[in-house]
Parts: sequence; C-alpha cells; structure tokens
Amino acid sequence: MTPPPPGRSLLAGDSVPSSSPASRLLPATPSRPAATTVLPIIVAVSSAHLLNDTIQSLLPALYPVLKDELHITFAQVGLITLTFQLTASILQPFVGLYTDRHPQPFSLAAGMVFTLGGVVLLSVAHTFALVLIAAALIGFGSSIFHPEASRVARLASGGRHGFAQSLFQVGGNAGSALGPLLAALVIAHRSQAHVAWFSLLPVVGFIVLTRVGRWYRDHLTHLQRHPATPHPTTASPLSPQRIVATLAILAVLIFSKYFYLACLGSYYTFYLIETFQVSVQNAQLLLFLFLAAVAAGTIIGGPIGDRIGRKAVIWVSILGAAPFALLLPYANLVWCAALTVVIGVVLASAFSAILVYAQELLPNRVGLVSGLFFGLAFGMGGIGSAALGHLADHTSIPFIFQLCSYLLLLGLLTAFLPDVGRRHSA
Repeated sequence: MTPPPPGRSLLAGDSVPSSSPASRLLPATPSRPAATTVLPIIVAVSSAHLLNDTIQSLLPALYPVLKDELHITFAQVGLITLTFQLTASILQPFVGLYTDRHPQPFSLAAGMVFTLGGVVLLSVAHTFALVLIAAALIGFGSSIFHPEASRVARLASGGRHGFAQSLFQVGGNAGSALGPLLAALVIAHRSQAHVAWFSLLPVVGFIVLTRVGRWYRDHLTHLQRHPATPHPTTASPLSPQRIVATLAILAVLIFSKYFYLACLGSYYTFYLIETFQVSVQNAQLLLFLFLAAVAAGTIIGGPIGDRIGRKAVIWVSILGAAPFALLLPYANLVWCAALTVVIGVVLASAFSAILVYAQELLPNRVGLVSGLFFGLAFGMGGIGSAALGHLADHTSIPFIFQLCSYLLLLGLLTAFLPDVGRRHSA
C-alpha cells in the first residue's frame, strides 16, 4: 500500500471532541474537521484568497482609468461593480448547497480558470460591454472559490473555527489591499494592457489550489475509511423560527457592513480627489492604507470570538465603527486617512465572526451557509455600489459619504442575537 502523504497524520482521527460543534455532524460528512489544526492547508487557502481578491480589487482600482478612457458615468462605474458582485454572489449558495452533498475538491482550482479569462479580457477590453463581461468572469471565479475554500479552512481548523476563518479572511483582505497598490503601477502607465501581468496571479492560484484539492480529496477518503463514532446529539435550544430570525438579523448586519464598504471601496478615491484635490496615485495609496487596515484587523475577530463569543465581536466590530464613520465626512485629509484606518481595523472582524456564528447555527450546512453569506456580502456590495453611483450622479460624492455614515448604527440589532457557540480558552 502506498504510504500516506506527509501531513496525513494530521487529518481527521477516529473521533471528534464532543464539545466541538463538529461533533454534532453526521459521521463521515464533508464538514467534519481534522482532529488537529492543519496550518499549511489554512495558509494555502488563505494565500489563494489573497491572489483571488487581489484580482477582484483590481476592478475598482482601475475605475479612474476606465472612466477616462471609456468616458463612462458614475452610474456605469456602479454597473461594473454590480455585474461583478452579482455574478460573484448568485452562484455561491448553490455551489455551497451542492457541495454539502457532493464535495468537489478540485472545483477550487477550476474557479481560477474563470478568473484568468476575466483578467485577460479586461486587459484588452476597449468597450464598456467587454468590461462587463470581464467583470462577470472574475465574479464567476469568485463564486466557485469562496464556499469550498471556506469549508476547507473549517475542515483544517481542528476545532479552532474562528482562528481558521480569520486566517482565511485575512488573505482576502490583504489581497484587497494589494490590488490598488499594484494597480497604481498600471495607472502610472495609463494603459489597460499592463493588466495582463495580473494573469500570473490566477495561474499561481491554480497550482496552489490543485495541491489543496489533493489534500481535500485525501481527507474525504480518510473519512470514508475511518468514520467517527456518532455522538449523541442534543436538540438546539433555538427553534427553527428563532434560527430564521437570527439569520435575518445577521443578513441586515452584513448589509450595513458591505453597503458602507461599497461606499469606501468604490468611491473613496473619487472622494479624496474631489474633496482634497489629491492626485489619482496618491488617492490609490490612501485607499491601500484603508484596505491594509482592514486586512490587519481581520485576524483579530476570529480568535477573540473563539474566546469570548461571536456576539461580543459583532457588537464591537459594527457598532464600534459607527462613531468614526460619522466623523469621517467632516475631517480634513490627515484625519480622514486616520479615521479610515480605525474604521478598517474595527469593522474588519465582523465577517469572520458573523460567518462562524451562522455556521454554528447550522453545523450540517457549512457549504450552504458559507455560500449564502459570501454571496450576500458580494451582492450587498454590488447593489450598494450601483445605487451609490446613481445617487452620486444626481448629488455628489461627499453627500453619499455623509448618508452612508449612518448605516453602521444598524449594529444595534446585535442586541437581539442569542448567545451561541460561546468558547473560552483553556
């Protein structure tokens, strides 16, 4: 018999601790995690997340160039984001639902093929329609990537679900921060053709995710050969109606977070240029500063949520950022940059905490929950960008920043969330 590959000893053992949410899963399901944390796999999917989201963030970073070269309006800028976000969101719940029942280890690598096609097309797109198609292809790649990558992070967590999701998310946020910085090189040449260099990223992602797919396949084989002894399950203290109501509150919180982030992500550079007359490249650097703060803050929420509970993290993350968001439209350039850093760090931890909270509500539907919430995040971002672009055409960019600053007050709804999955460190 061929010896197991390196690291197989770290895969799922014959049982899962009864205190883990994973113990409530049926034996040999694709959602049962490894017995100990498989850090190389989490780092691999986080790195792939970085590559994927670097490409995603290339789109908004190129908006000033596309607006000048194609003579498009702010509403059309919003439509580009809407096209990407909708294609990146609509498929995700269906991908998650399907892979809950029929795991597809190599679908992660397949998603990078769509992304590669989108990048190549974006580098040669000289009409608005072609830009929309390129955005759609990149969105399709993301919709395939996120649900299964989130599942793999949970599988490799060894029960440290918050830590694994935060590490997975920080890769994506780091990629979102790097995109505008790398795009500044493209903007310096004022040429879309230089976007072709970004095609190297999905190629590297394809290679990394092929290796992850092999681990995932071996993990599933191990589960089939060594099913866990079923543990007695206890009924959830939450009724189905309460679970639905709780998911609805989480959806509203996702709306508040990503509508606000759509404002900053798509229109922050325009805000800086219009309000403070900074150059396009300097505006991109300040956007990078904000996105880097988001990446730095992401890693905090998951591990803290593992210790003190997800609800506390959600409280601080969304509602805690509200005062700084309310001050932002009235700040000078220096304070504007400083406030966006604070907002980025505080707000960043929300998604990992919300996602793991939702997964603990429905532990047998990890793929569906991951796809639903990633899809909702992308969808809200796209709708927000399109709506705000249309509003900006009829009012002004500073006005939409003032309007959106009140969205984070919806964090008060966290008071209605039940306490679930609370953990304390040993």
